[in-house]
Amino acid sequence: MQPLDIVQQYFDAWNRHDADSIIGLFAEAGTYTDPTSGGPLQGPAIGACASGLWSSFPDLRFEIVSVNQAPDETVAAQWMMLGTNHGSLMGLPPTGKPIELPGADFVTVKDGKITSVAGYFDSGVLPRQIGMQVFVQPHAVGPFTFGRATTIHGPRPDRPGAFSITLLTCADPADQAKVSEHSRQIATEMLGMDGFLNWTGMTVGDRMVTITAWESPEHVDQLMREGTHREAMRVFFADNSVSTGAWTSVWKPERINTLWSRCESCGKMANVDRTNGVCECGAQLSALSSWW
Repeated sequence: MQPLDIVQQYFDAWNRHDADSIIGLFAEAGTYTDPTSGGPLQGPAIGACASGLWSSFPDLRFEIVSVNQAPDETVAAQWMMLGTNHGSLMGLPPTGKPIELPGADFVTVKDGKITSVAGYFDSGVLPRQIGMQVFVQPHAVGPFTFGRATTIHGPRPDRPGAFSITLLTCADPADQAKVSEHSRQIATEMLGMDGFLNWTGMTVGDRMVTITAWESPEHVDQLMREGTHREAMRVFFADNSVSTGAWTSVWKPERINTLWSRCESCGKMANVDRTNGVCECGAQLSALSSWW
């Protein structure tokens, strides 16, 4: 069988979502790499990589744009990957948005088996197409350490009466991913808790911080009684767990000054508390998302 035929079988197996057939086309030591694989993959790891994509994009398929064979049995295949984000990607909820990702694979075939697949594509295109932010920044420059943050707003914009703050150190990226997944689940559950106002999670270097705004300190106690937070505490105190240390606290504000909003009609800054959301010019002030 010619290398071009093997490569066609390879893409046919991808389009059938047949992980076993994909693995079976590779030689025993055959490898797969692409910009997101984290290095060469072999055997079942190749199938797991494909299955992960199919889980995020259940209708995923490849359309071949061009294919050519070099004298050394290397096949260059230019393709377009198409699909719709109907499954979770990187722990985030599906967006329902379509993708069109152009790329190319260089497939080396020997004795009827694939010895290597090297895939090339812009790894920022896919997340941007489904509405994710993609930016490049250093880990640290001088005294500054950089990171990322997420916020969830509760149903009420009330003034906070308490803040619960957790700081957890976690150096391993895989462990950070586990903690982030727990944090997202906890934040989602807090949306249904009494007195919840807002949650912000931040990761800066090896430090993972959450700040949650509540109506009162008493509302914080709900976290200790139910849901994913209890499971996260069990994991934290287990031997050789995901974290190297942590502290938690509950803070009561000493002073929270007024909320200000600029009137879109007259351009003046208005005191939201004193005017009950209406500017002195009579225009309705834009609703702010929350106090925190």
